[in-house]
Amino acid sequence: MIPGLLRKRIFNIDSAADFSVSALEIFNYQYNNNKIYQNFIKSLGRDRSKISTLHDIPFLPVEFFRNHKVITGDLPVEKIFESSGTRGTIPGKHFVVDLRLYEESFLRSFIQFYGKPEEYLIVALLPSYTDREGSSLVYMVDNLIQRSLNPNSGFYKNNIDDFFPAINKAKEENLKVLLLGVSFALLDLAENKPPDLSEVFVMETGGMKGRRKELTRSELHSILKEKFNVFSIHSEYGMTELLSQAYSKGDGIFYCPPWMKIIIRDPQDPLTLYNEPGRIGGINIIDLANINSCSFISTGDLGKVHEDGGFEVLGRFDNSDIRGCNLMAE
Repeated sequence: MIPGLLRKRIFNIDSAADFSVSALEIFNYQYNNNKIYQNFIKSLGRDRSKISTLHDIPFLPVEFFRNHKVITGDLPVEKIFESSGTRGTIPGKHFVVDLRLYEESFLRSFIQFYGKPEEYLIVALLPSYTDREGSSLVYMVDNLIQRSLNPNSGFYKNNIDDFFPAINKAKEENLKVLLLGVSFALLDLAENKPPDLSEVFVMETGGMKGRRKELTRSELHSILKEKFNVFSIHSEYGMTELLSQAYSKGDGIFYCPPWMKIIIRDPQDPLTLYNEPGRIGGINIIDLANINSCSFISTGDLGKVHEDGGFEVLGRFDNSDIRGCNLMAE
């Protein structure tokens, strides 16, 4: 099947069976057209003809994005997204050949979980991300801000005087408000004249970036809920190497859009995947929107999947680098 037809199917998946069929078709397409992924599979001694289910598909370690150009096909690159990483580490690079596909993925996902961005005042607190080039998170948030019909939507510094009048005005007019920020910026705000953000969607994107002591997600959320006077803290889970995001509306339980799936692997054997929910292990991600790169990625995150398909991110493997989205294990 040619990529154009595959692309149409990605955002029309409506069942587990449909997801599996599409995933296997994309796997075969990427095996044939992505030399890095093909060589990785061959190095495992895996017989492609015996890969017939989701749990047979090998997942490419995310570390490959640091030293290889992971790309499927031969289309020209439109944008290079680069992970934040930490000082002294090699950042991962995602070579994106179709920005419209990324935009369609994050917009459809946002609408599914929150509604149209046109309905929101969007306030973004993303210092360190906006200070550098190549952040996929900044690209996504900037696009959502541009789609917002509120003239006060935008990137703000971590100063209540900069943005709180806009939030107050929106609340008075009964408009939806989304305050999205990196963890350390939200924590700084909570400790310095914390505003009353009742009725505001407060969303953390993770990441202390070495600015603050690492906290568990539950510790961070507990502080933010109390200081901001909100019932729950929302979260976004994404990676530079992906084109899709999962969202949590509280309690650290994330849910994926229909074209994205989490599978947990045995922490002692990366090639063994768990079928049953509740097991703790490494997080493997299937992102069908990542058709022009690699849709099957093994991460350094530790987590578990629940019966209803929701999942938790419990931390990082000890031998993994701390990434921009890191929150320590519970």
